[in-house]
Amino acid sequence: MFEGVFVPHITPFDEEEKINEEMLRELVHYFADAKLNGLVTLGSNGEFPYLSFEEKLKVLKIVREESSLPIIAGVAENSTRETIKLAKEAWDIGVDGLLIAPPYYFKPNVRELFAHYSRIAYEVEAPILLYNVPKFTTINIDIDVVEKLVEEHSNIVGIKDSSGSIGRVAELIRRVGGKISILAGTADLMYPSWVLGAHGAVVAVANVAPRLCVELYNAFREQRYQRARRLQLMINYLNEVVVKKYNQISAIKEAMRMCGLEVGYPRMPALPLDEKALEDIEKTLIEIGLI
Repeated sequence: MFEGVFVPHITPFDEEEKINEEMLRELVHYFADAKLNGLVTLGSNGEFPYLSFEEKLKVLKIVREESSLPIIAGVAENSTRETIKLAKEAWDIGVDGLLIAPPYYFKPNVRELFAHYSRIAYEVEAPILLYNVPKFTTINIDIDVVEKLVEEHSNIVGIKDSSGSIGRVAELIRRVGGKISILAGTADLMYPSWVLGAHGAVVAVANVAPRLCVELYNAFREQRYQRARRLQLMINYLNEVVVKKYNQISAIKEAMRMCGLEVGYPRMPALPLDEKALEDIEKTLIEIGLI
């Protein structure tokens, strides 16, 4: 079972928008030093839709070479066939699990979504985590579909839920929380989700404040609830600025740069932020004590 705080880490690029291999290797060790429980490679913050198939495999190989932490690979593609192809390649590289968002161009109905995940689970002998991220896919995976998939496929072992709804997370915990890992996918729901019985989190702000996220998780596990509450509120403030207020991948990379990590800028069409946004991010990081 996947537990603890995982970082859906960014993909660093150089001035020509090529993968910065040296920085990617450095980031792997940076996150390990922060005592995170694992890495999610090629998630939304990894800009996976902007990477070619070959680049995705390259990133996975580098991260696997450098990391002794559990690695969950994002392998979402728009067709079932291509998702299976990437999933098999990722599993052969040696990742520990696969994170799969719904197809994000044509919107499958409930029957098609179940068939999509069922075919992947049947074809790929690897632990699979569903990725519910309606912010990007516009699909809120029906909980009936989640429950049926869990019942029929033993290799579906978890779900990252980025709906932002504590009610939905609670219902997932009630219906399948005893069978699979329920991971909060939004930073503002980490502590509330864990109180209800979730097993961990995969959150974008862990790119910027990995140690704060780890401290929150440890405080919760050690039943230091007042400390956990204060940390959650601090993380919420950071999350509002670097995830919700601006272009997420641009803001996270800018915040990481301000913290001393030269991770470059996102690939176009995403652009660097303007001066007003940069001042806002810098102010937030200073207030929280990250710079």
